[in-house]
Amino acid sequence: MTTPVNWQKSSFSGSGDGNACLELAAAPTTLHLRESDAPTTHLTTTPTALAALLDGIRSAGLSLEGRGARLPDSP
Repeated sequence: MTTPVNWQKSSFSGSGDGNACLELAAAPTTLHLRESDAPTTHLTTTPTALAALLDGIRSAGLSLEGRGARLPDSP
């Protein structure tokens, strides 16, 4: 697999050159996500799958602002 070249830093990562950043790169049919402190490891997904994950997080009432996301406990 070819590593994407044009990584963009998340606007939620704040400013500065710190390593606490989520970065995203888009390819024609996939999205690539990585943490700036571990740039050789990245997650590859599709826009549809990522949208479904985010919709699930939102519908579960989880907040992503001001704290880390947490999945609900299993029944």
